[in-house]
Amino acid sequence: FDSYAASARLRDFSDVLTNWYVRRSRDRFWEGNEQAFDTLYTVLEMVTRVVAPLLPMVAEEIWRGLTGGKSVHLENWPDPSTLAYDEQLVVAMDQVRAVSSVALSLRKTNGLRVRLPLSNLTVVTQGADKLKNFESIIAEELNVKQVDLVELAVESTKAFGVEKQLSVNSRALGPRLGKQVQEIIQASKAGNWEMTGEAVFVNGVELFEGEYEISLVAKDESSDEKLIGILPGGGFVILNRVVTDELAAEGLARDVVRAVQQARKDANLNVSDRIATVLSAEASVLDAIRAHEDLVKNETLTLELSLVENAKLENAVPVGESQQVSIAVTKL
Repeated sequence: FDSYAASARLRDFSDVLTNWYVRRSRDRFWEGNEQAFDTLYTVLEMVTRVVAPLLPMVAEEIWRGLTGGKSVHLENWPDPSTLAYDEQLVVAMDQVRAVSSVALSLRKTNGLRVRLPLSNLTVVTQGADKLKNFESIIAEELNVKQVDLVELAVESTKAFGVEKQLSVNSRALGPRLGKQVQEIIQASKAGNWEMTGEAVFVNGVELFEGEYEISLVAKDESSDEKLIGILPGGGFVILNRVVTDELAAEGLARDVVRAVQQARKDANLNVSDRIATVLSAEASVLDAIRAHEDLVKNETLTLELSLVENAKLENAVPVGESQQVSIAVTKL
């Protein structure tokens, strides 16, 4: 009967389904991949049965549209035992999503737009080898050329300028140590603590589970070359922020692709329509487009591409770093 908690779970699940599985599977849907469609069908059919008591009319509409059945409210509650479950896959994919979220946050905070490719991302975490099969997903999601996976250890932590920090839970520790708790807090902040196996000692006093929390903290969260982000649950990512001329040119070309796609949409073109495209811009923008002409043409279904150098543009759209391009598209 806790509809608030149930709604929150549904919202979180829907967010993962829409913004991760469906978004990451768009190419497979476009290709007509049966497994992708079967998975999405199974998920939607079961979810509508689960949420039917909470969203009776919406669930009914979706379920009947999917199945052609009489009513979702006449169906049995789903049996989870009928579904295959790969715990390691779930844990690994949750880790991939966490890496993506933290690294994207670093990009946003530091003004590195997602369409701008970066050279390298290093992921330091426990069970790094389990992410090996998902390197390409991380690279695509974060638009980086290379992903390096490093196992989280004392050596790797120190090497990358990250240190462990101990936080004392005074509410939990106070009843046991009384006034001494303030001394323990000050000592922990000064770094006067150590771990022996699984035991934690501050000034020789052992702390027990629930009385403290250990987290990773970057000594230098940013520099001219790298950005460091701490992962939830331990570990961290290091994003190489150096933008070479080649990376900047590719990022500019990808911005142009986005702008042409918007021009197609504004012209009410079908997603499969082939087009002729005329791009007007200053020389530096055109040079970037020429260097990545195949990318621009393939991504926008452009069969005929014309480039016009013009410093004075009308109806131009922003691309890159305060640059502009004027776009004209025609259906072929």
